[in-house]
Amino acid sequence: MITAQDIAISRAAPPIVPAVPAPAAAFGERLLLIVLYVTVLASSVAFIEPSPHDGLMGVLALACLIAGVRFERHLALLILLLLIWNVAGLLSLLNVPGQAPAVQYAGTSIYLAVTAVLFAGLFAHNTMARIVTVRAAYVLTATVVSLAGIAGYFSLFPYAHDLFTDYDRALGAFKDPNVFGPFLIWPALVVIERMLARRIRMIDVLIVGILLLGLLLSFSRGAWFHFAVSCLIMMILAFATAPTDGARLRIFAMSAIAIAAVAAFVAILLSFDAVANMFRERAQLIQSYDVGSGGRFVLQEMAIADLLNFPNGMGPFEFARVHNTQQHNVYLQAFLVYGWAGAMAYLTLLAATAWAALRTVFVRTPWQPYLICAFAAFVGEILEGFVIDSDHWRHFYLLLGMIWGLAAATLNHVRSRHVPLSEGRSFHVCTLVESAKRR
Repeated sequence: MITAQDIAISRAAPPIVPAVPAPAAAFGERLLLIVLYVTVLASSVAFIEPSPHDGLMGVLALACLIAGVRFERHLALLILLLLIWNVAGLLSLLNVPGQAPAVQYAGTSIYLAVTAVLFAGLFAHNTMARIVTVRAAYVLTATVVSLAGIAGYFSLFPYAHDLFTDYDRALGAFKDPNVFGPFLIWPALVVIERMLARRIRMIDVLIVGILLLGLLLSFSRGAWFHFAVSCLIMMILAFATAPTDGARLRIFAMSAIAIAAVAAFVAILLSFDAVANMFRERAQLIQSYDVGSGGRFVLQEMAIADLLNFPNGMGPFEFARVHNTQQHNVYLQAFLVYGWAGAMAYLTLLAATAWAALRTVFVRTPWQPYLICAFAAFVGEILEGFVIDSDHWRHFYLLLGMIWGLAAATLNHVRSRHVPLSEGRSFHVCTLVESAKRR
């Protein structure tokens, strides 16, 4: 459901006059929004493979066909880079013939690439209704899975600890706390941005508190760093794109208050001995498994040597088979699994996605706050990739598709008003409509 805040954003941006849909098209769009909501709602259930979310993605693809979702030419580079990346991954299977897990790995990579393209095409049109649907479902499911992780950590009911934690770390309905933590970041950013830029509601304060508590109790150093970087980028972009000096002053003041509130929140949590002890252990920059003959750093040195020796890649799981563990670096993973061609396509994809966001994030549209949060979360995820393998994270592909889809929608929005992109920047002294009138 579109809230008063979303309406306020729409009023702040140049008006968008949608075409009146035919009855069949209206039915297809309603069906798409329902399936989209349920699919995103199921995305937090990830302790089984395939997950319910994976099955629902097929239903979502069918709903997209019924609704007439089409793919913009702006998405061509995304599709090309994902294609090169996955073709290289398929070729690496020649190094591990007949291994079913490796084939399954490559199949998962292809499936996730398709989901990114599907989300990108979906967000490029009827953008506000679809992104608000995703926001509502994602915030709800992230809140619920955070509550599950909190219940497990504090053993709030029988078997909760066994179900929702792993080695005294909250994981909700995920298999790994290091995936659970990053999953919570985009919805947390969306709610925090709404509080900074518009108004504070008690329900938003409660939601942010639950999400941040779940994030803290995951005890994932990478996720903590990811959130800190992403939150800082979101605040900077929200400040830079604010429409008035008063709005910028509000964002600056609210950001300072929010930082102080989070610090106080963490301090209160650290008054509990169990939390404080685990926090001290996890907050150390270097852990025991990072150093030594079998440590992370030594393994990454071995991975660098192997990627030089295997220009076509070793194939899925081959490095772990040889060295008994993973290298925990998505960029080394890209070279080791997908080969040099696949890795270069992956690195180019990350750079192109960042450029697509930066090219459009300053244009004032109703969906601008969502693009800001998606870009901020994406940058944090790129940096977290140096300490974890994130190439099969479902929410990574949602962010990928979201950025490309919202960027395509923004370019269409600017083009429909015959205004050069440079004149559509939100920090320009005139609005898009005023610029169009001058022309």
